[in-house]
Amino acid sequence: MSGDQRDLFDHAPCGYVELDADGRIVAANHAFLAMVDRPHDVVGKESFSDLLSPGSSGDHETHVRAELQAHGSVHEIAVDLVRPDGAEVPALISANLRGDGRKQTTRMIVFEARERRRHHEELLQARRTAEEAEHLTAALAATLQATFVPPSIGDVPGLEIAGAYRPAGDGTVIGGDFYDVFQIRTGEWVVALGDVAGKGVEAAVLTSFVRHSIRALAVRYDSPAEVLRELNTALLAHGSDRFCTVVLLRLLKEDDQWLVSVSSGGHPLPLLVAQEGAVVEIGASGSLVGVLATPQLDDGRGTIGPGDRVVLFTDGVTDARRDDEPFGIERLRSLVATPVPTAAETTDLILDEVLTFQEGSARDDIAIVTVRVLGPDEETTSDVRVAARQMDLEAKNQALLALQAEAPAPDGEPDQQH
Repeated sequence: MSGDQRDLFDHAPCGYVELDADGRIVAANHAFLAMVDRPHDVVGKESFSDLLSPGSSGDHETHVRAELQAHGSVHEIAVDLVRPDGAEVPALISANLRGDGRKQTTRMIVFEARERRRHHEELLQARRTAEEAEHLTAALAATLQATFVPPSIGDVPGLEIAGAYRPAGDGTVIGGDFYDVFQIRTGEWVVALGDVAGKGVEAAVLTSFVRHSIRALAVRYDSPAEVLRELNTALLAHGSDRFCTVVLLRLLKEDDQWLVSVSSGGHPLPLLVAQEGAVVEIGASGSLVGVLATPQLDDGRGTIGPGDRVVLFTDGVTDARRDDEPFGIERLRSLVATPVPTAAETTDLILDEVLTFQEGSARDDIAIVTVRVLGPDEETTSDVRVAARQMDLEAKNQALLALQAEAPAPDGEPDQQH
């Protein structure tokens, strides 16, 4: 070896080692000896495996040397070198073989990899943290979404009520669809169904606000249009730039019939399915809720009798798409005209058909409520097709705070699409 070659070997910016056929070190430069904190007398005495941690030594003997014999080279193998004081030094080795038989020599370069190992561990920890946060957010989202619909509906004398709620996709993104069924006084009930614009935490906050505001306002105002008008005022004062669509159905028992008042704030009107199968929209259409200072809102009134059904739905039903084809209101009309004996079967039929139309994957949240007037000889059976658990106000606030803490800072305006 010439002087220049010796200088390059000794003072190379990486560790350089040569091993004989038995794996014993026959040459080592200054960088490698400094890396393992060993004197030059390891040359000719120690094998390379002797300078590795137990785990790395076993891998080197069983895998690395076999790979070298099979392919003649290895690249960027991670090992842990061990210093005399027991400290481990993460390193990467690349090597190739020269010669044959007992004259075979392994030439190896060694790079210290402390920073690379640290960066790798930081990436792994960041991934674990992100996965834990994702699981927590998904659990909180599911728990919070369960509060957008009633956990159960008690028996409503003279009526059968069935509801269904299906979040979009895998259910981890919080949507704004909701429904509610509650009693005002003896023989008087309210059904509310709506859709808050957007997704995520902000939509969840507003959805909870809207649902509970409707309950409070419905006690004070008999007119569904007046309830929506006051809700509109409350939303404008709330400070959110989001809006919602809502349809309210007020039911008052009178003998064997029910007086119905319906008002829609920008929401698709409910469908009345008469016992003989005729299907018509009921109610009065009006302005979106939370947009105009003076919205146009009115009540539509009528009566429903034994065997009649009223179907309320969000646009996740009619706007469902297969390629460029929407599910559409006419397909829904034909579907609800199908003779089925119960409200639960009507609700299930709609949900199943909409999901089938989308090949099993809901592209938007879906909420459906069917109200059916029972005959005098039928028993009251109300049903909610949703897995939900009650959540008190304090628990709900904690879930919202946790979700807000997990949510990234918004980049510009929030999404206003349904």
